[in-house]
Amino acid sequence: MAETINKKASKKETWNLEAFFPTLEEWERKIDSTHLKAKSGWDQLQGYKGKIATGTPALLKELLQNYFASSRDIEKIYTYAHLKHDENITDDLFKSGFERSVALYQMFSSAASWIEPEILQIPTEKLEKLMKDPELSEYKFYLRCLIDQKEHVLDGDKEQILSLMSQTQRTPQVAFSALSNADLRFPKVKDSEGVEHELTHGTYSVLMKSYDRTLRENAFKGMHATFQNFENTLTALVAGQVQNHLFTMKVRGYSTCVEAALKRYQIPIEVYKNLIATTRKRIEALHRYVRLRKKVLGLDQIHFWDLSVPMVKDIDMKFSYENACDITINSVALLGKEYQEILRKGITEDRWVDVYESKGKRSGAYSSGCYDSMPYILLNYQGRLNDLMTLSHEAGHSMNTLLSNRKQAYHEASYPIFVAEVASTFHEQLTAEYLMDHAKTKQERIYLLNQEIDSIRGTFFRQTMFAEFELKIHEIVEQDQPLTKELLKKIYADLNRDYFGPDLVIDPELSVEFMRVPHFYYNFYVYQYATGIAAARALVEDVKTRGNKDYLNFLASGGSDYPIPTLKRAGVDMKSPVAIESLITHFEDLVKKLEKEIV
Repeated sequence: MAETINKKASKKETWNLEAFFPTLEEWERKIDSTHLKAKSGWDQLQGYKGKIATGTPALLKELLQNYFASSRDIEKIYTYAHLKHDENITDDLFKSGFERSVALYQMFSSAASWIEPEILQIPTEKLEKLMKDPELSEYKFYLRCLIDQKEHVLDGDKEQILSLMSQTQRTPQVAFSALSNADLRFPKVKDSEGVEHELTHGTYSVLMKSYDRTLRENAFKGMHATFQNFENTLTALVAGQVQNHLFTMKVRGYSTCVEAALKRYQIPIEVYKNLIATTRKRIEALHRYVRLRKKVLGLDQIHFWDLSVPMVKDIDMKFSYENACDITINSVALLGKEYQEILRKGITEDRWVDVYESKGKRSGAYSSGCYDSMPYILLNYQGRLNDLMTLSHEAGHSMNTLLSNRKQAYHEASYPIFVAEVASTFHEQLTAEYLMDHAKTKQERIYLLNQEIDSIRGTFFRQTMFAEFELKIHEIVEQDQPLTKELLKKIYADLNRDYFGPDLVIDPELSVEFMRVPHFYYNFYVYQYATGIAAARALVEDVKTRGNKDYLNFLASGGSDYPIPTLKRAGVDMKSPVAIESLITHFEDLVKKLEKEIV
């Protein structure tokens, strides 16, 4: 497999943002013209105010058409701005453009904040009838969602105040991103021979897989010591984000923060809590794996920096980006030739992907876009197996987006995160199986088996642990208790001890790891990685048995229904613990297989 990496990107290895807006100046003209509408309060929308509750179905349809058309324009402006900003978050020009787009989004939300409260002034019985009116057939599910949320929607003036506050509430997340991605400077770290290595967000995962234990330890300690230098600031930012969620919970009349986050999509709280309970009940599966690692690596003590290094030596699998694209495309053959061809063009010809790490570029990886753009992918590609799997993961998101946009109207194309993580981890499962099937030697098979186990450890067990941490800190604040740095560190250390078992040494640096996790600035997000991989595993087996029709329909369903029934139609019931139990059993089977191969 080809070896490269850390090369300068050619044009074809960068985003094709010119297909979106040909020039930055054209984007500026678009935001300027839209800003004029903002200053006039979106007069066209305001013209409907006070008329909807007593108006005709045709008038309501007209309002919704205008509302979603404006929303679509602003989403296009925002998406371009955030992509340009993420190319170089230190560039003030792009930062200014991004902040302008966020402000515009907030102004539109404020100007339109009266719409849903006014619709909900219509008696529920009448709204139920409107849902069945042919004039409003395309907005049936939108109205259903409004009715389901009616008790938590405030009157128009209060909704406007909340909308005006939304930009302020972004402060913890924005401040964390600026600190983590732009301001922090990580030390160079030495290996066992005294050679220095660059430590960045992008290189950290590579260094943690090094066979040089001294380098791994120094990278781990260097990364977390850097964050610990700002532990008071980072604790305040985490606490501030939780307070934002608490405020929303109280104002909208939810009983808990987790209910406020889940109810919008009709996800039962039991799904969240059962995930944690079922995982804890079967956590010995992860403890067994940690013990196996300790034994195979020949360690007297196993530390967190020992959890990612391959358990078999003399394997250094590297992949050029072109090679990674070929593997990703070939691995999803079970989804059909048309699917493969769309994916091939996207990641090799149409420039969906910004491939390599560069100065000032946002760390991590994601798939992003809007209804009127291609589904762009950000990578910080280093050429290792993990980078290949990240490409496959984000490509799953992008195909989900593209198929949803093709099938659904604008207002029903965007899908909730609960189902999004199914598409991405489904891709990963197929890519892992493809690599295993094409392994050339026993050593490669062991290496790939080890990596698949680690992938489930990271995507399922670790994210479930994150979900439990998030739930605990919100429950503390709901009980009017403060979040101090010592309390947060203790909770996080205890959870690592519970999940990874008695063999793992809990070093002081591990207790501050939560400070560098960007997902804690989202709103009960991480549990969906765990439910997503469980659902994906079940659906992979289902597609192998029954074919891909139901799964492809699922990918194209967008946000046209709530997640639980959408997944059930595809073949998995997430109200049941069966998918979670099955994934843990699959993990146990992989560990047993590895034990036989390696011991």
